[in-house]
Amino acid sequence: MHAVKEKKATMFASDHIEWILSSILILLYSITIIGLVLVIIAENRNPLKTIPWVIVLLLAPGVGLLFYFFFGQDNRKQRIISRRIYKRIMKKTQEGKMPQDSCEVPASYRPLATLLTNSNQSSLLYGTEIKIFTNGADKFKALMEALRQAQHHIHLQYYIFNDDEIGNQVKKILIEKAKAGIEVRVIYDDVGCWNVKKRFFQEMREARGETYTFLRVAFPILTNKVNYRNHRKIVVVDGKIGFMGGMNIADRYVKGVKWGVWRDTHFQFTGKGVHGLQSAFLIDWYVMSKKYVHGKAYYPKVPTYSNNILQLATSGPVGQWRILLQATTFVIANAKRYLYIQTPYFLPTEGLHQALQTAALGGVDVRLMLPKRSDTRTANMASHSFVDAMVKSGVKVYFYQPGFLHAKLIVSDDTIACIGSANMDFRSFEHNFEINAFVYQPAFAIQMRHIFMHDMDQCEKLVPNRWLKRPLKQRLAESFMRLFSPLL
Repeated sequence: MHAVKEKKATMFASDHIEWILSSILILLYSITIIGLVLVIIAENRNPLKTIPWVIVLLLAPGVGLLFYFFFGQDNRKQRIISRRIYKRIMKKTQEGKMPQDSCEVPASYRPLATLLTNSNQSSLLYGTEIKIFTNGADKFKALMEALRQAQHHIHLQYYIFNDDEIGNQVKKILIEKAKAGIEVRVIYDDVGCWNVKKRFFQEMREARGETYTFLRVAFPILTNKVNYRNHRKIVVVDGKIGFMGGMNIADRYVKGVKWGVWRDTHFQFTGKGVHGLQSAFLIDWYVMSKKYVHGKAYYPKVPTYSNNILQLATSGPVGQWRILLQATTFVIANAKRYLYIQTPYFLPTEGLHQALQTAALGGVDVRLMLPKRSDTRTANMASHSFVDAMVKSGVKVYFYQPGFLHAKLIVSDDTIACIGSANMDFRSFEHNFEINAFVYQPAFAIQMRHIFMHDMDQCEKLVPNRWLKRPLKQRLAESFMRLFSPLL
C-alpha cells in the first residue's frame, strides 16, 4: 500500500513538473510572439505590411515566427559600411567632374537628379560612351576582350557566376591575368552560386586572385541572410571600361533554354561612368573584405566620349531610403507622352501599381512587356494577377514569345532611360542590392525605344476582353500567388 502511494506521489510530482515546464515554455513562447508583434508595430512600417505580419504571428505563431526570421526583419536602420569609408569612396567619383553647365539635365528631371544626389550621393557623370548588347554572344565577346586587355586591375561582381562553358572561359582569363600580376577581385552572391562548387573559385585564389562571397549563407535553415542578395552585375577594367546590366555569367545567355532564347540587355561603359561602377564595386568589396582599396589608378583621367549624362544609383535592404523605388516612381509619374517598360517579373509595390494606372488613365501611352513564359512559374502567376488592373486602366500589355524576356528597361518621352539590374518587383526594390543607371540623353533614349519596338514585333499583344475572361480557377490561383509577392 505504501509503495502504491509512493508511486502515485512520484507520478503526481512528475506530472506537476511537466505542467510547470510546459507552462514556462508556453509563457516564453507567448512573450516572444507578443514581443515580435510590438517590435513590428514600433518599426512604423507601411500598415499594408505590418498588419499581415501581425496576423500571421498571432494566428500561426510557429510558421509565422519562422517566416519572419527569414523574410520579415527590417534591416534599414543597419549600417554595413561606415560613413567615413563610404564618403571616401564616393568622393573619388565626384573628382574631376565637368562644369555644371556641361551636365544640365532636362528641366523636368532635375528633381530626380537632385533626389539621387541627396539620397545616394550619385553624381552627374558626363561624356560616357554606352554600347548596348541585346544578346549574350556579343556581350561575352566584348567582356572577354576587355578582360584580356587589362593592365592594372579587374573588378568583377555577379549574382550568378556559373561553372559552365562561359563561366570557365571567364575564369580562365581571370586566372591568367592574376598570375601575370594584374589585380583580380571577384564578388559572387552565395545564393546565386549555390550550385557552384567551392573549387571553382578556389582556383582563382590559388592564382593570387581575390574572391569573396556576398553574405554567405553557411546554415540556410538558421540564417536570415538568405533573403538579402546582391543582384548587381558590375565589371570594371583598369577604371576605364565597365559593364553593367541584366546578364549574369552563364551559358543560357548565349545558348538560351530548351523552350527558347534568353533575351536580355547589357551595357558597356567607356569614360566617366566607369568611375560610378568602380565606387559601387569598392563599397561592396570593403563590406565583404574590410579592405579599403583606393588610389589614382582606380579612377584614371578619362576623355569625353559622348554627350551622355547619367547617374548611377545603388539600393539595398539597408539604409534609410528605397532609392530605386523612389526614382522609378518619379520617372513614371513624370511621363508625359509615353512610358515603355520591360521586366521579367512584374510584382509592383502599391505605389508603383497606382503610379502606372494613374499615368495610363491620364493619357500617357503606357506599354508593359513581360515574358510569355517565365523561368519561375509562381512569379509568373503572381505577375498575371497585377495585369488585370493594368489592362483596366488602359496599359497596353505585351507578352514576349520567342523565349524568356529577362531585360530590364524603362524609357520615357525620348528623354530618359533607366537601365540596370533591378526588376520591377518587391525583391529588387526592397530586398536585393541592385544598381541602375539613369541616362538623361534623347539619342540614347531613342535607341532604347527602338529596341523595345523591335522586341514588340515578337510579342503577343494582350486582348483585354479575352484576358479578363480567363478561367476563374486560373484567376484564383494567380490571386493566391499574389499574396506571396514580397517573397518571390
